[in-house]
Amino acid sequence: MELNRRNFIKLLVGGAVGMQVTPLPWKLTDDIAIWTQNWPWVPVPPVGAFESVKSVCTLCPGGCGIEVRKVDDRAVKIEGRTDYPVNPGGLCPVGMGGLQLLYDEDIRFTRPMKRVGPRGAGQFKDISWEEALEMLSSRISNLRSQGKPEALAAVDGSMRGSTMSLLIERFLKAVGSPNYLRIPDVEDTYWMTNVLMTGHEGPLACDIENADFVLSFGCGFLEGWQGAGRIINAWSILREKALKKKAKVVQVASRASNTASKADRWMAVRPGTEGALALGISHVLINEGLYDKNFVNKHSFGFENWTSSDGKEHIGFKALVLKKYSPRQVAQITGLKPSQIISLAIDFAKAKAPVALLGKGKGALNGSLYEFMSVMALNALAGNLNQTGGLLISDPLPLNGLPDFEQDALASKGTKKPRLDGAGGPDFPLSKSLLNKFAETVAASPASPVDTLLVFSSNPAFTLPDGGKFRKALKKIPFIVSFSPFRDETALMADLILPDHTYLEKMDDVPWPAALQFPLYGLSRPVVEPLYDTRHSGEVILQTAKKLGNTIGDAFPWEGYEDILKIRVKGLFNSGSGLVHYDGSAPVWQRLTAKAAIKPDYKDLDELWEFLKTDGLWYRPQYPTGAGEYHFKTPTGKFEFYSTQIELAVSQNAKGGSRKKILNAMGVHARGDEVFMPHFEKTLAQAGTSDYPLQLVPYEMVNLASSWVPNPPFLKKTLFDNELLKDESFAEINPRTADKYHLKEGQRVWVESPSGKVKVRVTLFEGAMPGVVYLPLGLGHSAYDEFLKGKGSNPNDIIYPSKDPVSGLPVWWNTPVRITKA
Repeated sequence: MELNRRNFIKLLVGGAVGMQVTPLPWKLTDDIAIWTQNWPWVPVPPVGAFESVKSVCTLCPGGCGIEVRKVDDRAVKIEGRTDYPVNPGGLCPVGMGGLQLLYDEDIRFTRPMKRVGPRGAGQFKDISWEEALEMLSSRISNLRSQGKPEALAAVDGSMRGSTMSLLIERFLKAVGSPNYLRIPDVEDTYWMTNVLMTGHEGPLACDIENADFVLSFGCGFLEGWQGAGRIINAWSILREKALKKKAKVVQVASRASNTASKADRWMAVRPGTEGALALGISHVLINEGLYDKNFVNKHSFGFENWTSSDGKEHIGFKALVLKKYSPRQVAQITGLKPSQIISLAIDFAKAKAPVALLGKGKGALNGSLYEFMSVMALNALAGNLNQTGGLLISDPLPLNGLPDFEQDALASKGTKKPRLDGAGGPDFPLSKSLLNKFAETVAASPASPVDTLLVFSSNPAFTLPDGGKFRKALKKIPFIVSFSPFRDETALMADLILPDHTYLEKMDDVPWPAALQFPLYGLSRPVVEPLYDTRHSGEVILQTAKKLGNTIGDAFPWEGYEDILKIRVKGLFNSGSGLVHYDGSAPVWQRLTAKAAIKPDYKDLDELWEFLKTDGLWYRPQYPTGAGEYHFKTPTGKFEFYSTQIELAVSQNAKGGSRKKILNAMGVHARGDEVFMPHFEKTLAQAGTSDYPLQLVPYEMVNLASSWVPNPPFLKKTLFDNELLKDESFAEINPRTADKYHLKEGQRVWVESPSGKVKVRVTLFEGAMPGVVYLPLGLGHSAYDEFLKGKGSNPNDIIYPSKDPVSGLPVWWNTPVRITKA
């Protein structure tokens, strides 16, 4: 046959038709379908009765309501609840993929185990729970026999204020160790900002749905900030208002994220300069007289210049801002134009219900204290604290605390010893926990000061932005116990595995979901019976305490973990208010201004408890405090632009010594009264050096888990080819930066910092700020299964660790890097 154009087309058409006629492609398709159905984490429902079980998701602090569909005993689908006021039917991709975390045996521990191979090799031997508990209790008992209870430490990733967090901290106190450590996250910075400026320890909530101007300093609304179930719904409300010109969203960030790209305005500031912009906006508000004078004059301290009781003159926040943060000065810091700052400030001031939000990405990582104080001060100037559409300040939920107990002499002596992380000490007197400093201390010690480390609900070997310091510390610690249900990087370094249930197999609480504008208590429930020989970590603590006996056993008199939850819930009942039913007919955010007392819809504690166990909900549908009610609990009884608590901490530590030395140790470069007020610390934005001229900024995505929870394998397929291609992840780089360093799309390069280097490919992105390299968080695992292990690079491995002034928390957004060809 002559090969011409007509015959060539006939051949192609004939081949296509033949392929449809022959059974070969359909046979291959059928074989592939059968093969994929045999993957262990693909739900294969049996024939049986359908059932839906209500619960609460605890994968992140968002606390979304979930409904799990079951066929007989097999869970087959997770979706958001419409009868839960946090997330009206919405759920994030990780939450929807939760069944893969339940059923994938390749990423879970199925029974207690002890290490039999080299540390980190993941070689374990099955043991009984009796042997496991005996190993743990004997280890702790030996430490106490040697008079070294403080050599026990624990790392806890539970929510702040949750029952598990209280139980773990209580266990260490009963044994005699001060070394209870928490995974650093944005709640740490919120908590310290709130305490210093308002005196409250409750959550920092935001009434986004009722705002008409949202000024977001890095909060990733569409990346999963504070729980995607609620926030993405709030975003849709704001966008609907925007179409009617009744609301605006302005995103302040160096990178054109999904949130920045879809906002009404994107303010591209240099990384780490967000606080300076907040101060520049404050300058315009003060200079133009656009701030709330009534609030400032009646309810604040330190705004105007003032004289202390010893006759010393002090400058106020007003004088500081007018002198150092004019639009021209701030433009030089941030890279914006003065006109942009002025325009933004005027729009913000003219809004009826503006709110400035503080946070970065999803909120899984901490922020900078002075930056958050600057944004909080901006909200105070706008007069939107405890107002509709503003920031809401309150006390924690009225949950009962756990009863006090009496320590023995050894425990009392141990808990009075200095913490290994330095939190509460001379350098960081206001901090409660500094896991990054703990890792540095252990890694730098000739012999580990920690003998036994307990790790709960966390994977710091992967998530801590410290350039691998925590992994180095783990190699020195003689005995590590992991309570993780997952085969994560930290667990593979452990000597003893005491696997917890997954969140779908146990009961746990969510006290006031992150950023929610009304009080709510969520309680998860087991939607399936535990699949394997695992145990609730709360039960393991109780059992270990009983084995240790004496005063330790006496501190844990409860039969089970559920008894402890019920004791705490009694506080909700005693508050005399709250509801346990929600039908979804009217969103709670539309009826928060009601002033009448909320009459309970349950008659007694037992009924409240039964409703909680089935529906997982207690809430009070009204603002925590009335509009214009503040009840500040600072030493001055007012909102403090000038923090008297920072001043007191510095003064006490400087007694008989140098104040300059104390400030240097705290990482503060400012001097004088500026130290005690919101201000911009240049070191938070300085990254480039002659050897490392670029700046590394990690970023987060809604479809990629970047916390201690593994990413559901299916979500890998939602990543674009310029995010993850086979086993290689990508660095986003501006084309101008790429031209300067002769880089091309798809090119393999090393991104190197003083802490190490990772291999990635280049993707050119106009939304990346020139001079900055962006790497996604959540990739680069060295643990789990074939679908997660070895996929991409982890930017935490090369973060060059530095500390946030005053708070001491890790600074993860200004690591200096360079790029070399691979």
